[in-house]
Parts: sequence; structure tokens; C-alpha cells
Amino acid sequence: MEQGPEREENIYATVGASLSVRWVQGYPKQNVHFINDSTICYPCGNFVIFINIETKKKTVLQCMNGVVGVVATNIPCEVVAFSDRRLRPLIYIYNFPGLIRRTKLKGNVLLDYTLLSFSYCGTYLASYSSLPEFELAIWNWESSVILCKKSQPGTDVSQMTFNPMNWHQLCLSSPSAVTVWTIERSNQEHYLKAKSVKLPMEDGSFFNETDVIFPTSLAKDLIYGPILPLSAIAGLVGEEAETFRPKDDLYPSLHPSIHCWTPTSDLYVGCEEGHLLMINGETLKVTVLKIEDTVAKERRNLISPVTMAYQKGGVLISGIDGLVYSFIIKDSTYKIETFLDVEEPVEHMRFSPNCQMLLIQTDKGSIYIYTFGEEPTFDKVLEACDGKFQAIDFIPPGNEYCMTLTHSGEVCVWCIEDGTCAGKIYLNTPATVLACSPSSLSAAVGTMGGSIHFLDVRDAEAPKAIYKALPSEWSVQHLLYDQQGIYLLVGTSGGYIFIINASPSSLFQVLGFTEVGKDILQISTVSLLETDIVEVMVLSPLTETGRSRLDIFTLPKILPQVSASFTDERGRLKDELIHKFRYEIEHTLSSAVLDFQSHQIYGFCNQVPYICSYLIPQQEHSGICILKPHQKVQSKHYGPGMLSLSPHGLWLITIAKGGILCIRDVRTLETFARSRSHSHQGHGIQSVRISMDGQNILVNGKDDGTLVHLRWRRFGGNLASEVIEYYEKLLISLHNTMDEENDYLSIQQGESLNLESKSECSMSENMKSSIDSSSQEDLVQVDGIKEIPWIQQKSQEAIKNEVKLFSKKRKEIKTRIKALANTVLTMMEENETVDNIAKLDQKEFGLDLEELERLHDENEEEVAKIRKDAEMHNLAKAYLAELIKEECWNSMAVKGRALKCFHMPYVVENFPMKERTDEELKELKRVLWQKKIETECLKLRKEIVEVQSTITLAKKHHEEEDEEEEEDTAVKNANLPNYLLGSLSTDFGVHASLLSSQLELHSREEKINQIILLKDVIYKVKTAFNHEFDAAYKQKEFEVARVKEKNVRIQEIILDLDLEEVVWQPEFDDCEKPERTLVVENKEIAAQKTLNPWLKGRAELTMTHEMEQQLLTQGPDTRRRALMDMMGGVLEVKKEDILKMVIPQPPFMAKADTLWSEEERKQFKDYEKKVKELNEERDKYRKSLEAEMKKLQNSIQESTQNFDEHLKRLFERRVKAEMVVNQEELKINNLVYSLLLDEEINSREAFLNNYLARKQEEKNQSSEVIQKSREDLDVYKENYDNLLAEDKVLDRSFKKEFSEIPSHQVDILYKLFKRRPRIHKQKIHLDTASIVPFGERPESGKLSKDTFAQLMKAMDDLDNINNMPEGLDPSVWEHFCMTRRAKVENEQKVKQKAAGLMEMMAFLQRRTEDDEKLQQEIEKVLHELTVLQEEKVRFQLNLTIQILLKQGQVELENFQLLLEYPDAILINKSIIEDLNSVIRTQGQKKVASMMESKDVHKGIFQIEWEHKKMEMEMEDLNQKAWDIQMLFFSRDRQKYLNEPNYETLIAIQIGIMEQTIAVLEKTHKKNVENCKKLLKKLGRYSNQKDIANYTLSCNLREELVAVSERKEICNAVGSKLTCEKIAKERYENMMEQQKLTNIAKQQAEQILILQTELERLRMKTFPALVQM
Repeated sequence: MEQGPEREENIYATVGASLSVRWVQGYPKQNVHFINDSTICYPCGNFVIFINIETKKKTVLQCMNGVVGVVATNIPCEVVAFSDRRLRPLIYIYNFPGLIRRTKLKGNVLLDYTLLSFSYCGTYLASYSSLPEFELAIWNWESSVILCKKSQPGTDVSQMTFNPMNWHQLCLSSPSAVTVWTIERSNQEHYLKAKSVKLPMEDGSFFNETDVIFPTSLAKDLIYGPILPLSAIAGLVGEEAETFRPKDDLYPSLHPSIHCWTPTSDLYVGCEEGHLLMINGETLKVTVLKIEDTVAKERRNLISPVTMAYQKGGVLISGIDGLVYSFIIKDSTYKIETFLDVEEPVEHMRFSPNCQMLLIQTDKGSIYIYTFGEEPTFDKVLEACDGKFQAIDFIPPGNEYCMTLTHSGEVCVWCIEDGTCAGKIYLNTPATVLACSPSSLSAAVGTMGGSIHFLDVRDAEAPKAIYKALPSEWSVQHLLYDQQGIYLLVGTSGGYIFIINASPSSLFQVLGFTEVGKDILQISTVSLLETDIVEVMVLSPLTETGRSRLDIFTLPKILPQVSASFTDERGRLKDELIHKFRYEIEHTLSSAVLDFQSHQIYGFCNQVPYICSYLIPQQEHSGICILKPHQKVQSKHYGPGMLSLSPHGLWLITIAKGGILCIRDVRTLETFARSRSHSHQGHGIQSVRISMDGQNILVNGKDDGTLVHLRWRRFGGNLASEVIEYYEKLLISLHNTMDEENDYLSIQQGESLNLESKSECSMSENMKSSIDSSSQEDLVQVDGIKEIPWIQQKSQEAIKNEVKLFSKKRKEIKTRIKALANTVLTMMEENETVDNIAKLDQKEFGLDLEELERLHDENEEEVAKIRKDAEMHNLAKAYLAELIKEECWNSMAVKGRALKCFHMPYVVENFPMKERTDEELKELKRVLWQKKIETECLKLRKEIVEVQSTITLAKKHHEEEDEEEEEDTAVKNANLPNYLLGSLSTDFGVHASLLSSQLELHSREEKINQIILLKDVIYKVKTAFNHEFDAAYKQKEFEVARVKEKNVRIQEIILDLDLEEVVWQPEFDDCEKPERTLVVENKEIAAQKTLNPWLKGRAELTMTHEMEQQLLTQGPDTRRRALMDMMGGVLEVKKEDILKMVIPQPPFMAKADTLWSEEERKQFKDYEKKVKELNEERDKYRKSLEAEMKKLQNSIQESTQNFDEHLKRLFERRVKAEMVVNQEELKINNLVYSLLLDEEINSREAFLNNYLARKQEEKNQSSEVIQKSREDLDVYKENYDNLLAEDKVLDRSFKKEFSEIPSHQVDILYKLFKRRPRIHKQKIHLDTASIVPFGERPESGKLSKDTFAQLMKAMDDLDNINNMPEGLDPSVWEHFCMTRRAKVENEQKVKQKAAGLMEMMAFLQRRTEDDEKLQQEIEKVLHELTVLQEEKVRFQLNLTIQILLKQGQVELENFQLLLEYPDAILINKSIIEDLNSVIRTQGQKKVASMMESKDVHKGIFQIEWEHKKMEMEMEDLNQKAWDIQMLFFSRDRQKYLNEPNYETLIAIQIGIMEQTIAVLEKTHKKNVENCKKLLKKLGRYSNQKDIANYTLSCNLREELVAVSERKEICNAVGSKLTCEKIAKERYENMMEQQKLTNIAKQQAEQILILQTELERLRMKTFPALVQM
């Protein structure tokens, strides 16, 4: 796109043939404007279209630089202004009706203008730009200069209008705000000033806003410091603080949608919520107009105003409901009446300049005119189509009519001569493409549903649908007739090309189809008069490989007669008969056409700006043939484009996204004609069509909705002769065919309604007869309502033929299926009789294995999905649990737990604590070091001050005393009372010596350091308590273990005594051991665990192995059974068994007493004695057990009670620790609050300083403006005085100039000199005056010039010779006329100067008032700053301290004591008053003397302080001088000064050190590797030892078991015999060992002797090597 200056002619025009715009058809997308009483205009694409309302004639103005942006008109001057949409756009101003450019406005806008508006009075134009400037500019469009401009970033404006009665006012509205701008002028200077309108809330009420900058309603807090505005609390210091409001303080306001001015300079504003506002133009006061009728009030809420127009007594408002309402306004109320029903949503309304017509524009783009009068009329000026143009084409031969198609199915016929709509037809179906037949006056329309509608266009005013074909259900993407109109090629989205007979006589028969690639891009045909074939080429993309596919096939012209032999049963054309070949191109093409010689292909590259030609191989091939570019030319287009050939095939037409149409010579591919009818902002050109004679070209825009008709401007020579010759030949060839087909169309017109029904009936009869009546399944379902596509009909016919062919086999299969079905039914019946366990599911009997497998797969997928969802849910829960555990458990250095008493309801919790971070420790360390340094500095300062006042001999003694005093002071400070520290932290052993005093925390750094130290104190207090808690916890663990140990014995005693007592067993709760909560035990899981089969097998194997191991470890059971048989299972009788012992009764006791013998009686007595002794032993043992149990229970009770007492004391300690923590945290909170308040005060102070700086800058600017205005006013006033003086001189010098003539003639001439002509104003008709709401508007500069011209014309009448007095010389009359004309001109200049002077004086007055307001604001800010600084000082001095008070010592409010007066006496009041006056006088004297003494002491203290300060400064300077004298000067520094090559020496040393470091690193690495190897070796050795140790430990365990068993056996058998036997065995073993040792020694000696002898014999056999 050209970014340079605009050119008057087409920048692509050539010297030869060129194209011009004949007419443009499009509909408004922006507001329509009046340019005079009878003409409207609107932008459309690259054009501005003017329509005469009376004649409907259109005039077109083209923008040479792209799409037209916004448009505005100036009715008095009859000019139109519009902007272009490009980088750095321009504003063009043309006059009407000449359409000659008046001027071009160039500003600094980068992207686009969004609004333009002319002022009614004067030559002023307002423009508003969008991103990034958001700039409002006021232009003088006649002089092409910007008078003033102002930016308001981030503000989008939806409407901008001048005040019709005052060009100084301008209103800008957006959905969130309404702003009134005032244009102030002083001589030639202009200034913009904005005032925002305060809108009410959504319910129509007003919100009382407080002053954000200087709030006056803030409360005063005398304790915690000043209360500051919210902007200071938020920390805002810039301009945003002036408008900051918290989220809770914001309220939703009304949303303005439209506004209009009134003759009283007020504003009516319509809101989206349905409210109507009236805004005063001067004060900007908002009034919410109320509705009178309650019924209409509910109706008002349904009206959302979109457009508004002012009329006398109210406004006209319309919205999306299609109704125009009249709001009759009276004072602050209004009534609603329905004015007009448009039946379409109204988008814009505007009155004509004479207010006799109302223009109504709908959202579709239709334009209506409502004319007022006795009989109002409502006319349609422009009827918009239903959507943008989808397709276009010429009705052959293309010199009378053309057709357009919209997406909704609206087909329009346009007259080529003037672009008027001749006729239209609605198909009421979504349409895609359109094509007109060259061989008949018919057209075809493709739809989304796949159907093709054929239209009869013989009568252009009434096109009719005559036939409908449905080849397939795929949407139709391409429709193309060949050049002779023999075939209609239909391209579908499914990748099929259908060939339809184009002649109406054949009922548009579908001949067949062929399959190509999907997403067909273009179809190209070649049908020459000399040949009998039609060449067809189809272009489709190969997205996978990044190539393009070309399919070329041939259709003979006799195909309609032999179509059955060329297709198969399903209608597919045979590739070998149509000679179908496939080609591929190695790059992507967006368009391709086949030349008329069928030798080459022209392609438009998609990704590179080139047009290439490809030669087609002459020989036939099989498979895929790759085509290479033969010729390549730069397209000079933007983006992917389209190619098309002219009817005679010698012109190649190229279009693209850039919007440029190029016509090229097909032989050289050189461009000889260009036209820029569209632009890339509207996404360029969608389609182009050229008539048969090449004279007319139609160009359709893609997104701008514009249809452009182009014609040749210079057309002749070979350019015209070739196409005209081809045109004549084609007409001759098609003449007879066209007449016949058109005649058939006339015959078919009456039968068109029955064609489709007959075909459907015949088709249904054929289908019914084709299907076997005995068939159980429906192979083809024929719906009588839904039409069956042709391709399905062919498929059904093929199926019918196949059914006939395989009927026997089909019957056999059916018989088998029936038998199988009976078998399955029998099995199902048997299944119903079996048990539930053996019963099969119903789906198990399905014979469709694929269906069963599919159901199984679906179940598996569902289970997998559920399992996946459960796993993800569990994973999310586990992740959340891990986060909680990490935050609340793992990150805690001290875990939170509790301790409970054994017998009391006391619970003590510890302090959960996190580990302090490195930053906190580092900060704490820094503060501690700082405090220590401050302490040392204070100590040194004291030493320095005290040393100066003492002698040198007593220096050491004094230092020792100071040290002792400081130590005492430190101890004293460390032992300060708690009420001075503000807490009880010292009770926990925390030293507070480093804490600053609460009365000394003034600076920010001190407060921060104090907070850090207080946090450290809290940490230490918590740590101290946690140590005590841990000790108590360990004690409880010990107590619980001890109680459990004693409970074992108590349980044994209870079992021995057969008591039913319950043993008290202490346990730890979960709060005492919280880690148990994190571990899930098996008993807590309620659900049954599901194991996989392999897990179950593994568990069974493990259990079997464990049982085998247990049996092996138990060994034989002989020893245990022998022990049970011999000794009852025990080796010895225990004392506890006494209670279980029973003395067996003698057997004779079964007999009677009388039968007993003496011996038996003795045995009975012995038995009773033994029983008695056993009972006594039992009683004695039972009492001992009871005593032991009592003792154990008392011991447990005592120990647990002692622990409870200890825990009770710990609980009190916990309460105290928590009290200390709260005290320290309270101090921290107070300090943090003071820091926050300090920051707020600083923010407020910074904001006030910034605000003061801005106001001072505005004040400086205002002062400069005032100074300049005064200077200009003085100069202008001087010129005005001079001009006024000249006017008076002319008046006074009149008689002097005419002193030569008689006095009576001079008097007559003087009367004529004072006489002025009357200018007759144009009277407004009464009917017009009653309609025009604004009446007479103030004169503009143009009107002033017109008035002056009328005055001069009237002066010509006065200067006529007929008005000359009698007897006057004509030369004197001429001189008189010249003098009078000069006087009149001078008077006019004086009037203009006086008006300018008044305007300048008013401007100066306004600027002076603004300057005074700025000065008042500055003084207010200074006062606020002073008050704030005082508050800041007061806040820094008035510290909040924390003091501990004993219980009972609390502060009480003042109260009046009630006393009794029984002994009081009554005295005179004057005595008390006199005494009080004396006391008051003496008190005043005393106060005065005390104040005087105080001032003297204050002066003394101040002088002493200054003296002390000067002494310290002197000492400091002396110390600095001494430090300088005693400054240490090292050898390195000396070497640096003395050594000339110091850097070289340092570099050498560094190199040596680096080499040393490298050697050390190498040695270190080697040592490290050796150590690693040694560690690995030791690790392996350690593992071996661990294995050996483990083996030995296992053996040792077994040996220990064996030893213990043997020991028990020995103890049971007898220790004496066993010991002797063992001793004897050991003695024998020792003797045998000694004997073996002696034998081993003897054998070793013998072996040594034999080895020596062997060595000697070996040496003998060695050869002797003696040197010769």
C-alpha cells in the first residue's frame, strides 16, 4: 500500500488502456450523513457514495489510498471530509457536487481516526484518533492547520458533536463517561478545556462523593496518630492518587449510549439502562428526567436507546426493537409515544438541514426517509441486501444485466448501465456460489445443502426458480459453465466433480461425477469452437506434503448421448474414457487456470509473490507427473491471489488480498491495465467477472461489501479487435442454441412446479419395485418427504442390481440365519431354566462378535476412565495432603503436641516453631552487632568526655571505676523492673539489655531493629518453655512405662485372686502423639483391600514359606510332652500355685463313716490336717498378695499425682509464657502500626509535594498565558484604537474634503454619508419555522463574508448615479462614493476588531480567574503540608509505650466524689471570691516567675549544650588530626609507591600462585581419588564383615538357646553330678589337647629338617656359572 502523498489519478494507470469506475454498489456500515437538503452520503469500501433522495441518482468519490475511514459533512459549505485507513492517515476534504479536493489535512496520528465532526458555524473540524494517541484535535480546514489538540490516553469515544448554537462547545461521550470540551480563543490562539459530567448511579440516584485530595470529614485519633486519606494508606504518590477510590467505594454509574444538543445549549443523554438525562451546558448539572405514566415507566425499561434526534419539544429515540419513540419533554418529566414502526432495528437517525425529512438507517444498511407535512410519507431510499455479496456473474452476453448472490440466498439482478436493482428472488436457503449459462438465459445457484437451483432470467425484473437438482449432500463450493455452455461443473466439499448437462431441454441432467482431492481451490475449463471436447482442470491442495494437485480430464461434447457408456453403475466417470491425468507441483498454488491451447497452466503461488506457467507434457503418462515452472513473473500482489482468463483467452486477470486488479497479456504475463477498486484493509477482492465482449468488469470485495463496475477508459486497436472478433464468433455459434433453449425455458415455465414432484414419484416407484417384498432387512430407506441425492440414487440402483444378481445366494443365507436364530432362541429358553450361577447374561447370546468386542472395549474404556479419574482424584488428595503435611508438620522444627494430666482436666500445649531462615538469622546478627557497636561507642564517648576533665595520673583509676560503674549499670539495666520493659520476658531467662528503651524509638531504623530483637525474645521465650515441656514429656513417658510395668504384676495378682477389678492403664492420646495421625493403620481402613491375582499368589507363597520356617524352628515335640507327663509342664512348683493346689481325697471316703477302718480313720485325720494347713497357707498367701497389690496401686497413684502437680505448675508456666508472647507481640504490633503510619505520612507528604509541583507548573503556564494574552490584548487594543481613530478622522474630515461645494450640498452629502443600506434577511416560512428546532444560528466566518459581500452589493445600489443630488458634479459624486465606501469598510473592520477585542478580554478574564483558583489551591496545599508536618512531628514525639501494672492498679476515669456536709457553715460568697482572686493573682505571679526562671534555665542549658557540642567537635577534629598523623603505612603501600613496575610484579606473583594452586589442586584430586578407592575397598570389606557378623550372630543365638536349655536341664537333674562330669570331661580334653600339641611340635621340627635337606639337594642340581 502506498504510504506517500495522495495522487489525483490512479497510481497504476498506464499510458495505454486504463480502467475507470462506472458505478459502485454497497450498503452503509457507518452513519449516513446529509450534505444538503436532497443529498445523502455514506462510506462504502474505497468509496464515498452520494445519493440524491429525489432522483435516486448515485455519485461516487474514490479514496486513492485504501478504505475510507470515518466521514463527516459540513452542510453550509457543502463539503465532505473523510479519512483513509493506513499508517499515518490523512483527512481529505472535497466539495459537492464538483467533488474537487479542497484540502488535505495531515496530522501526527499513527493508526486511525475514529470520529470526525464539522462545526455548523465557522470552518472548524474536530477529529478524534484511537490507539495510541487518543487525541482530540481542532482544525481550521480551510487553512489546513491544527488550532489546538489534547490527548487523553486510554479513553475510547463513541460519539462526538459540536454544539449547533455555539461552536466553542464540543461533547464527547463514551459508554462510561460524558465530557464537554470548551474551545477558547484569544486572537489567533486556541485552547481546549475539558469538564467531565458526574453521572448518577444505575438506579438514577446521585452519590455524594467526598473530596479525595483534601478530605474534611476524617475523624481525629488522639491516641494512635493522624487518620490519613485512603490514597496515602494505599501508598499512592502520583496522579493516580487524585482519583483513587477503593473497590468498596466504587458504584456502578449509568452507561451513556447516545446524546444530542438542544437550542438552549443543553444536552440530552440516553443511557443503556433506559434513563434519559438532561445536562446543563454551562454548569454541567445532571437532571434525571422522570416519566409521567407508570405503564410507560415499565415500557421505558425495555427501551435501550441506540440513536437519538432532537425535535421541538422533545427527542426521537429508537433502539433494537424497530420502533421510533417520541419523547415529549416538559420541565423534568416526559411522556413516551410511538412515532413510527420501521420493523427493523434502527441504527441511526438524522434530520435533514431544513428539518422537513427524517433519515432512518437500519442495522442491515437500508435507508428510509420520513417526510413531515400534512400527509407524511415514509419512503425507502436504499434497500440493503441480506448480507454481503457472496458471488457475482454477468447474464450473457454481459452488456445489460449482472447478478449477485448473498449468503442467505438472495439473488439480485442489476442493470449494468446505472447499477440499479432490476429484480430479485429469495431462495431462502444458505447459498454459496452463482454461475450464469452462456448457452441460455438461465443461472445456477449452489447451496450449503448440496442442491443446485436453476433460475430463469429471461425477464430480468422477475427471475424465477425453474428447477432444483441435488447431486449430493455435500455443500457446493464451485459452479462453472464451460465457454460454450455445454456442461455445468459442480465442485463439492467432499472432493467430487459432478458434470451436469447445461441445456434446459435436458432438465439439467446429471451425467456423472469424478473424484479429485478435497478442498477444491479452482476449476478451469477450455471449450473452443474448433474442437469437440471440453478440457477441465481442477486444483486442490496437498496439505500433508506442501504441494498442489492438478487433475486434468476431457469431456467430449457428445457425452450427453453416450453418458451411460462413460460411467459405471454408480455414476462415476471412467478415468480411461475421460483421459484423466494427475499432476503435482512441488509448491502450493492458490489458483491455476488452463490456457486455451491446453499446452500450459498458469498458477498463482501461495507463499511467494510469483505467477508461474507450467508446460503440460504431450505424451500420456500413468501415475503422478511432477510439473516444473516454465516461466516466472513477479505478481506485485499482496497475499495469495486468484487467476482467471478472459472469454477469448488472451488476457490473464489477477486479483489478490491487496485489492488491486491486474490484466496481463497471457503470452508475456506483462500487465497492461490495473485498477485499485478495493484494499487490503477489507481483505482485498473476492471474485472478478468479465463480460463476453470484454467491455465490462465486475469486481466484488471480500469483506467491505462493495461491488464495483469497471469499464475501459481507452479501449481500441488490437486490444479491442481480438476480443470483439471472438465475441462475434461466439454469438454466432450460440445464437441458434440460445434461441432453442430459451424457447424451451418458456415451455418449461408452466411445468416447473411439477418437474420435481414427477421425478420424485418415478424414483420412489422404481425403488419400491426394486426391493424384494420378502426381505426382512431394509437395504434402502426411501423417505417420501426428504429428497434423495442423485449419487445415492445411483448407489441404490447399483445395490438393486446386485440384489437381483445374487438373489439365490441371498435366500440361502437368509435360511441359514433363520435356523441359527431358532437355535439361539432355544438356548435362551434353556438358559432361563438353569440356576442363577449357571445362567448366562442376555448379551452373551449375541452372535455379532464385533459388537460384543465393541461393547467389551467400551466397558474396558469406561473402567479405565473411572480408574484414571479415581487415580487422579487420589493423586490430587495425596498432593494436597503432602502440601498440608509439608506446611504444618515437616517444616516445623518443633512439632506441636500436648500433654494431659493423669487425673486432672489439664492440657498443656507446647509452642510449634519453624526453623528461622538464613535471612532472619543474618538480620538478627546484624542488629546484635549494631547494638554492641553502639554500646562500645557510647562507652568510648563517655571515656573521652571524662578523661578531658581529669588529670593524667588518675586516668587509670578513673577508668577502673568507670568500668565498675558500667558493669553495675549493665547489671542494673539487666535487672530493670518488668513494668519498664513492658513484658515479663526476664522471668524466662531472656536478657533484655540490648533492647532500646520504649521512650527512645523515634527513627524508622530503630523501630525495625527493635522489632527484630523482640521477635528474637519471643523465639527465646518459646524455646525456653519448649525445653521445660520436653522434660515433662519425657517424665510422662517414664511414668507411663513404670505404671505399665507395675500393672503387669497387678494383673497377675488379680488373676491369682480371681478378682473382677479392672486395671487402670494410662495411654497417650493423639494430641500427645500427633505423628500417629499421619500413619494410617490397617484397622482404620473400612474398605476391603483389592488384590491383583499375582499379588494373591505372592501372598499365598509367602504364607506357606513362613509356616515351613516355623515348623523347622520348632523341631521335635518330645521334650515338651515328657515335661508335661512327668512334672505337669513345670520344672518346679511355684508359690503362686498354692492357691491352685488341691489335696486329693482318699478313695475310702466314698464309703460311709461306719465302714471305715482304723487305718482309714487315721488317714482321714491326716487328710483333714493337710487340708487345714493348705487353707491356712492359702489365706496367708492371699493376704500377702492383696497387700502387695495395694502397695503397687498406692505407688502408682502417688507417682501420677506428683506428675499432675508438676504438669499443673507447667500449665501456669504456659499461661505466663503465652502472656509474655502476647506482650511482645503487642509491642511489635504497635511498632508496626507506627511504621505503617510513618509510611502513610511520607506517602501523603510526597503526594502533596508532587501535587504542589504540578499546580505550580500549571500556575507558571497560566501566568505565561496571562502575560502573553495581556501583551496580545495591548497590541490588539492599540490596533483597535488606531482603527477607531481613523474612523473618527474620516468622519471629521468629511466636510473639509467637500469644502469647495456649497454648504447645503455638503449637508445633503453628509446625510447620505451617514446613510447605510438595509440587508434583507431571508425569511423562513412559517411551516418551516415550526419544524426547525434550532432557528437562526449564530453567524460563522463564511456568513460574515457573505453579509459583507451583500453590503457591498447594496452599496453599489446607493452609489448609482440616480441617487446623486441635483446640481452636484459627477466627479464630486464619484469621490463621495469612494469616501463613503471606505468609511463603510472601515466600520466593518472596527466591528470585527471590537468583537475580537471583547473575545480577548473575556479570555483574559477567564485565565485570570483560573490563575486565582490555582493560587488558592497552592495555598491550600501549602497549608495542608504545614499541618501534615506538624502532625508528623507530633506523631514522632508522642510515642506509644507499654507499661505493666499490678492487678488492681488500673486507671479510672474522672469522677465526682459524693461527700456529706453535716458540719458545714454558711459564709458570704464575696469572701470566697475575694480570697480566690488573691490566690489567683499570687498564682499568676508565681507562674510568671517560674516561666521566667524556666526560660533562663532553658537558655543556660542551651548554652551549655552548645558549649559541650563545640568541645566534642574540637575533640573529634583533634582525634582526626592525630589519626592522620599516626596513619599506618605498610610495606605493601611503600612498595606500590616505590616500585615502577608494580603491576608486572603483582602479575608475576599471581602467575606463581596460580601455578602453585594448580599443582595443589592436581595433588588434591589424586589424593581424593585414592581415598575414594580406599573407601570403596573398605566398604566392600565392611560388607563382608557385616555378613560374617550376621552369620555369627545367628549361630550365637542358636548356641545361646541350646546353652539355656542345657542349663535348665542341668538345674533340674542336679548341679553337682553335672559339674563333676563336666570337670572330668574338660580334664580329659585338656590332656588330649596337650598331647596333640606335643605331637604337632615334633612333626613341625621334622618338616623343617626335611625342607632344609630338600633345599640343599636342589642347590646341588643347579648349573654352576663360573666366569672365565
